Amino acid sequence: MRVMEMLSSSSGSKRINEDLACFTSGSINNGAKKIRTDRINSDQVSKVIHIRSLPSDVSEQEVIQLGLSFGKVTNLLMLKGKNQAFLEMENSEVAREMVNECAISPPTIRQRVLYVQYSNHKELKTDSSPNQVKAQAVLQAMQQTEGGPNHVLRVVVENMLYPITLDVLHTIFTKFGVVLKTITFTKNNQFQALLQMGDAVQSQTAKLSLDGQNIYNGCCTLRIEYSKLPALNVKYNNDKSRDYTRNDLPSGESSILNNPPASLQSILSSSAGLMPTPYSNNAAASIAAALQQSQLNTLSNAVSSRSAINNAAVAAQLANLINSGGSTSSSMPSSGTSVLHVSNLNEDMISPQILFTLFGVYGDVIRVKIMFQRKSNALIQMNDNTQAHVAMKHLHGVKLFGNSLQVVTSKHSQVQMPREGQDIGNLTQDFSNSPLHRFKKPGSKNFQNIYPPSEVLHLSNIPNDVTEEFLKDSFAAFGKVHGFKFFAKDRKMALIQMSTVEEAVKSLVMMHNFRLSDTNHLRVSFSKSQI
Repeated sequence: MRVMEMLSSSSGSKRINEDLACFTSGSINNGAKKIRTDRINSDQVSKVIHIRSLPSDVSEQEVIQLGLSFGKVTNLLMLKGKNQAFLEMENSEVAREMVNECAISPPTIRQRVLYVQYSNHKELKTDSSPNQVKAQAVLQAMQQTEGGPNHVLRVVVENMLYPITLDVLHTIFTKFGVVLKTITFTKNNQFQALLQMGDAVQSQTAKLSLDGQNIYNGCCTLRIEYSKLPALNVKYNNDKSRDYTRNDLPSGESSILNNPPASLQSILSSSAGLMPTPYSNNAAASIAAALQQSQLNTLSNAVSSRSAINNAAVAAQLANLINSGGSTSSSMPSSGTSVLHVSNLNEDMISPQILFTLFGVYGDVIRVKIMFQRKSNALIQMNDNTQAHVAMKHLHGVKLFGNSLQVVTSKHSQVQMPREGQDIGNLTQDFSNSPLHRFKKPGSKNFQNIYPPSEVLHLSNIPNDVTEEFLKDSFAAFGKVHGFKFFAKDRKMALIQMSTVEEAVKSLVMMHNFRLSDTNHLRVSFSKSQI
């Protein structure tokens, strides 16, 4: 292989070794081992740019956007496992401009400073692995910004009880393609948005999949139709509009306040939750949504503020505080990591599948790693830091197989998969594509049914021919059953009460996904109800 030939060369700088280490690392599961590059001398300017210190969850779109600020990008190689990427620019002059500008003003992605330099390779030659195909598709879509028929969607959010931001829309619609540009506005007292997708097929897929869906349970309903516009012209990147293909656009008049007024802080910190919401601070979420949807220009009637504050600014600020925890809630995590460190596990009983099942009650578990030398410790990577906090809040101190779990945030940003043949005992598992995730669907009712561990368990997906006696006998293997009842209006669901919370936790991890028939697997979760 060409890369191995270059590795054997005795010449080369530290930077060459860093480049080659990226290409040859066996821990990178993105087809990178098949990438071929051609080396250049260190005194030459390369059109290939090497970017380091990327966030662990960086997307192809964010990296491409960085390059597009300086000119056309012709190729991309993502090395997420190394927090690095390579961009091949249109020519060396564009690359020179990018490196020089970044040396003067280092770019950042999510407050992380990036290091940009020339690569020691004159071009990238990518293969047809799935990850490379995806990267090329994103690259192609982001450079076809001229649009076309049915490229732009018009989105109306009805019954908006909670704030909807650009980031919320971007997260939802990127599941169906590349979002190039977004503009939000209020019309007829309704929150609306225009989104330009990568092509008409992506727009059609998003429209068919999302039209009529609720972003959150019972509210924030999406109504989607095609816009007559072939493309969007975005002038500013701020909380109302964004061009994801350009990060050099001005923000215009900033509408996000740096510091909320003290009276607003008191609302956030003292108000009780008004209803179950996907946010940690229910009252603040409701206030933010109301301000975002209304056309108020001041907060004089709501809080003791002497100055006029733009309502969209306050809504965006509130939403940001809600999502990040802000300074108003001592219960929110201080770390942005989605990885949890769990200790005091029962080494004889624990497995990655059991941890996936238990922590999966509170979020989608991506990876689980039980430490080889200390099997009483494990790392659990959740889908995001919010889910990690919820899991930590509910499971810290809970007994599992006789041991009280100690759950804290980890210093790691992600759980690395071991190299092939190094995982003795299969102690590290990737669950990113598991069909058992409870929170994959936006607006899922599971978001509203998150409860702390309790003696009472909620059972669902029960076939009609499964009896009460069978279920009670099955759960009795893990503790004493104190009560049981089917739902009066839906016999597919039931409640079962164990004698202790510890027995209920054990029953959940052992009985969730238990096969009841060829087409039915039992679903188990904690309940707030009593029998």
